[in-house]
Amino acid sequence: MTERGDRGASAGKRLQAAAAPEGAELPSGAGPLSPQGRGARRRRVGRPLAESEDAPSVPLQPRRASRGKGDAAKLCFVEVVYLYLYDIGRSVDLRKVAALIPAHTDVGIVKRRDTPASITLPKPLILQIGEQECQDLGGFDCFSAHMKIYAEGAVTVIVRVKARLPFGELHSLRDRAVIFGGEARTMAGLAELSARNLIEGIRPAVTEPRDFDVMDNETYTAFCLLDCEGNPGAFLNRNRDYVAALLIGEDPNSVLHESQITATLGKPFSYHEHDLAVFDLDRCLIIDSSADYEDLLLIIEHANYQLLELRVLDHLLDEWLDEAEDDVRMLYGPGSRRHRGRGAAAREKLAKIQALRFESLFILENLENSSKIIGDYYLGQIYGRLNSIFSTEGWKWSVERRLETLQDVYDMVKNDSGEERMVTLEIIFIVVCIIFPLVQILQVMITSSETTRAADQASALIRPLGDEGQGMSAPSELAPAGASPADAAGPSAAAPDGTDAGGAPGLPGGRR
Repeated sequence: MTERGDRGASAGKRLQAAAAPEGAELPSGAGPLSPQGRGARRRRVGRPLAESEDAPSVPLQPRRASRGKGDAAKLCFVEVVYLYLYDIGRSVDLRKVAALIPAHTDVGIVKRRDTPASITLPKPLILQIGEQECQDLGGFDCFSAHMKIYAEGAVTVIVRVKARLPFGELHSLRDRAVIFGGEARTMAGLAELSARNLIEGIRPAVTEPRDFDVMDNETYTAFCLLDCEGNPGAFLNRNRDYVAALLIGEDPNSVLHESQITATLGKPFSYHEHDLAVFDLDRCLIIDSSADYEDLLLIIEHANYQLLELRVLDHLLDEWLDEAEDDVRMLYGPGSRRHRGRGAAAREKLAKIQALRFESLFILENLENSSKIIGDYYLGQIYGRLNSIFSTEGWKWSVERRLETLQDVYDMVKNDSGEERMVTLEIIFIVVCIIFPLVQILQVMITSSETTRAADQASALIRPLGDEGQGMSAPSELAPAGASPADAAGPSAAAPDGTDAGGAPGLPGGRR
């Protein structure tokens, strides 16, 4: 009960209850002071008045009235829809699936409740199951099951049952079984059996199929009340304790705190006066006597499908990051020189990170573009509420952060490889532009020195030979070809009789 409701009680009763000792008998008109009542009053002491502003749109009844049995014993007609979603692989070729099993295309969403025509949802293949194989309904009035196969690698098993039972026994339906295939199976067991059989039948059409025991899955249960009399909001107020425990999955006899009840039931949705829907993490309650809630179930399924794919993508990115971390440690960690021979293989493996990142980006983009539920219409509001409960934006942020980390690792490896190539090019440039010319100059100098040394050695060998043969050489040997011995002697050579070489008499001083 809120502070505002507490102020509406009688001041005299509050003082009388506060002054009475524990176990004392109160005057007539005042009930016994139970421990729960004392605890509730202690919790209300000092609660700020501002909390009353966060109260749900449906007016709350006093706390004492909400702890009553409500409509727990009232017989009601209810349909329970169980959704079991499995991620069976990276992707599924729907054309191959249609050739392997008798599946047909889904008709899509029926647009009503001010739903815009622009809304789009994935169009899976539908496979009907269970009508002929179910021999005993096990206390259910009606039973049906079908499967949806999505191109992104997800499969949904939808089991629907109808039953008449007291409202306070809705939680017991999860334990009821039907005779399917000659064996008693609960709804979860039936969904698991159907999913296993389907995966084996369409495995050739699945890219990177996963084992059933390790694949990710999501479950959701919708309790659809079909014969609620009167105002649905008033019905929810009378049974708020039980409904909150039902949606949370707690024991219906447990006493939940008021804050937890308010957080669970605080945001109901209604489109008409006779319908109401309350959503939680794994379950929801839909009150609609006209059974007009197929579009709500489709939105619930899609929100769970999107959550499952985001979780699978986040887990996949975690595995890739773990592998990248091992390779980076091998390349750059302590003792990395010992792995120098495996560095090329590690770099080649890390180079695939960019391709994986692109693949993840495409998966995320296809997942976001698979539906266009944008706008402030009724189904858009419910979709936003489910995303808020599922923390879809938080999962998207986690996926995007891991994608950025993969990009950083790839950039680091690419920059490191680029730096190594630049160092190699710089070494080659130094060799070509500096060392190679120096080597050529050194070679020229060595060649010139060797040539000079060889010439000196040749001169040294020729000079002694010339000195020894100078006096022994005949003039005719030194004269040019065709010259006489007299010509070889030169113009100054004179005959013995004083005449020159031409026979003329010679004069002293060269004169005649």
